[in-house]
Amino acid sequence: MHGSGEEREEEQELFEHHRIVCDPGQSLIRLDKFLFDRLANTSRTRIQAAAKAGSVLVNGRAAKPSQKVKPLDEISIVLPYPQREVELLPENIPLNILYEDDHLLVLDKPAGLVVHPGHGNWTGTLVNALLFHFGKLPAVPGAEIPRPGLVHRLDKDTSGVMVVGKTEETLAHLARQFFDRTTDRRYNALVWGDMPEEEGTVEGNIGRSPKDRTMQWVFPDGDQGKPAVTHWRVLERFRYVTLVECKLETGRTHQIRVHMQYLGHPLFNDATYGGDRVLKGTTFTKYKQFVENCFGLLPRQALHARTLSFDHPVTRERMEFQSSLPADMEAALERWRVYVQARPMDALSAGLPKPEDS
Repeated sequence: MHGSGEEREEEQELFEHHRIVCDPGQSLIRLDKFLFDRLANTSRTRIQAAAKAGSVLVNGRAAKPSQKVKPLDEISIVLPYPQREVELLPENIPLNILYEDDHLLVLDKPAGLVVHPGHGNWTGTLVNALLFHFGKLPAVPGAEIPRPGLVHRLDKDTSGVMVVGKTEETLAHLARQFFDRTTDRRYNALVWGDMPEEEGTVEGNIGRSPKDRTMQWVFPDGDQGKPAVTHWRVLERFRYVTLVECKLETGRTHQIRVHMQYLGHPLFNDATYGGDRVLKGTTFTKYKQFVENCFGLLPRQALHARTLSFDHPVTRERMEFQSSLPADMEAALERWRVYVQARPMDALSAGLPKPEDS
């Protein structure tokens, strides 16, 4: 997952899940040693932090590292991905921080900022910015500089709320919440077309497109990809485009973008999924110019991570964070409001071009 370019990543969960069923002849050894021996590239420290956060389950119940493994035990562990081995340099990139304490940080990511270093993007990323920010924190004697840890991400051109863990225990606890779907993530998206209902749910496995590896694809039969669920509801209608709220149950690569395209309503100005051209509306030249002007105001897919809710890993308090719509998305929405108000539906009978069905 770390190896792909950030420009190809949507909100994506950055953790791994392992399920192990012990053999009938399994000897009685410590759980942390058992997992350390079985899992590649995993330190005893990571395993113990996951256990402390309640992310190691034996037969469905949280287990301590010292617990003895028995024959036929079913073990489940969720681990946040380890940091890259590549040396990353701190960079002074401004951050819009919504909340911060000793355990975690919540920020409002602008569009255009790559989250995690990857192929072609080793500098100028959110991780570089976080390293600079954390480097200015008071250092604990004998401790290394905290390295930012991610359990989810937003793609380069998606804006909005993200949470970052500062400690192994926080990362493990957050990873478990994302895996158990107890977080609440809601996005605002402007999509092409007039949605036929007021709300709905899209279910369809998502995986890499068989035709283009930079794109994702919906496999409705579930024969490929990973399960993905998106709930949507209409917030505002503009006749030719619709503002919707999308609530994620899962966090697959490009999930909202590809699910909306699958419904026949790609995101406004989403070049990857065909939303960067006039898909609905009239053949009127002035209308086409109006849409082009909106593309100019919003030169990216119209997707914003509006709210994020989760339980604080230490205090267990439920926390909710919101991010206002960024200026580019707000400007495009205001243009659409003015456009449809100036052209009520009864004007069609006055000889204006009829909206196409396509």
